Amino acid sequence: MIALPKPLACLRQLWRDRSGVAFVEFAYALPILLVLSMSGLEIANLAVNNMRVSQAAMHIGDNASRIGDRDALVAQKIYESDINDILIGMNIQAGSQTDLFENGRVIISSLEMNSDGGQWIHWQRCMGKKNVASAYGPEGTGATGTDFKGMGVDGKELKATSGQAVIFVEVIYDYQPIIGNDWAMRHINNGEIRSTAAFNVRGSRDLSGIFQTNPPATVRSCNKFEAS
Repeated sequence: MIALPKPLACLRQLWRDRSGVAFVEFAYALPILLVLSMSGLEIANLAVNNMRVSQAAMHIGDNASRIGDRDALVAQKIYESDINDILIGMNIQAGSQTDLFENGRVIISSLEMNSDGGQWIHWQRCMGKKNVASAYGPEGTGATGTDFKGMGVDGKELKATSGQAVIFVEVIYDYQPIIGNDWAMRHINNGEIRSTAAFNVRGSRDLSGIFQTNPPATVRSCNKFEAS
């Protein structure tokens, strides 16, 4: 057997050595695995937050359509304290991870028929620090005339009938990403999650307005941007 010069023997031994191949392959694959893992985690987080926001809108709308005193002889009255209870309860249900009112806003509107037969937003209550208004206008929109078509999808707007009301809820939430805000801004509409829900008021309700308790409860005006 012909002996190779020492430098060539070292190169031949190095060429045959496979002890570091797995480590090198792992080093190449690690960035791909990290991207896939973090993307999957972010998508799962987005799905959970979408579900929470959607459920918040549904629960608030459903509960707001049911509230009112239960005197069988007169139309049901609703109070500011009733609306406050719904909003505070929803914040607890949404959980501290979502922190709905710190990172978003809830807008509750009562859609009713005006004296001209058109649609109007009789009253509106809001809670949350996010500075955003209703997509359909403030309280009082459509008070006269028939220009205001209602609330909801263009061309398929929801309308209230005479003597009835529709509770329309909008929840707008600034998504809190795991990876970073740049990802959220690129993949979500300005980093916002929006959800709406509407329910007809159950039973006979006094539509003259929202009443106060004694002592008076906090009025959740849409001119305020508060989390509690």
